[in-house]
Amino acid sequence: MNSLSIQVTQEVFGEIKTSDGIQLVTKFTLTNPLGVKVQLITYGASITNVFVPNKKGDLRDVVLGFDDMAGYVKSENPYFGSTVGRVANRIAKGHFNLQGIEYQLAKNNGDNHLHGGNVGFDKVVWQAYAHRDGRITFTHSSPHMEEGYPGHLFVQVTYTLTDSSELIIDYRALADRPTPVNLTNHSYFNLAGHNAGSQQLLNHHILLSANQYTPVDSGQIPTGQLANVDGTVFDLRSETLLRDVIEKIPGGGYDHNFVINDSTIKFDNKLPLVAKIWHSESGRMLELFSDQPGCQIYTGNGFPADGSLVGKDGSIYSTHGGLAIEAQNFPDAVNQPHFPESVLQPGEVYHRTIVYKFGIQ
Repeated sequence: MNSLSIQVTQEVFGEIKTSDGIQLVTKFTLTNPLGVKVQLITYGASITNVFVPNKKGDLRDVVLGFDDMAGYVKSENPYFGSTVGRVANRIAKGHFNLQGIEYQLAKNNGDNHLHGGNVGFDKVVWQAYAHRDGRITFTHSSPHMEEGYPGHLFVQVTYTLTDSSELIIDYRALADRPTPVNLTNHSYFNLAGHNAGSQQLLNHHILLSANQYTPVDSGQIPTGQLANVDGTVFDLRSETLLRDVIEKIPGGGYDHNFVINDSTIKFDNKLPLVAKIWHSESGRMLELFSDQPGCQIYTGNGFPADGSLVGKDGSIYSTHGGLAIEAQNFPDAVNQPHFPESVLQPGEVYHRTIVYKFGIQ
């Protein structure tokens, strides 16, 4: 999948003050022969920009984000484009038991723990290495008891842009003692353009390979049930226009985990198709492939309606301004014994892959 035709440049994006002093944040730009351009920064191993053509060949940036470090470090940043962990999504009451030991994490989402805590992987500066074939590898060493998690965890995330406009994200991790791990990317997409707003997002169609979803309680914690999507607003197995269902969803939009089916459509004959979204007016299409068991769909329900979330180019990101499709393990899996295993054991390699494939519908 790698190609020597991918152009790679790097520059200083900004700096951040830490307990160790000032750290520089680097931005990498990957460009393929079709003009597709992906930009990444070492802060949070984050995707900041993805420029893809419409059916007329016009390039637009289709992910939400900020122009500078000031935006990424502010508390209002809803994890734009970041690598989230050590455990993505929610852990009930920030609590779990491993091998008879009780662990208490930060409660940074109401009464629950979300996306790794107060200083998760999205809020650290990763080390980076640019490969000659166009891949960029980010690494982070998370010490024992960082944010309350047991074990020293070494994490590696590699981004690859291909000649055929696939962005491959490869996650690997090693631990020296049992610890829960769930890594994903938290990009928000609007295929009409990052600044196109909610009206254009609602004109997106979505298709999801999921016969079941995990119902949640009032704190967005799974009840443990696997519910069938038949006859509900969670049935996205056929082409669905977001505008037709958004107001019918409890909570004003999707913020739910879906149980992903195996699919006959596969990337590289390995990774099943998880989801497909497309925007008819522009013709832009995104297919998501992954070996993760679940996918969280979030339609930006919590974005402020008062215009206070200002992104790239001075754009206002308001309610339903972007769509996150996060391939990952189920929420609270560490506390739900019948959910897919979430604990990484010493000697094992955590390895998951996500592919964003851009094209024209």
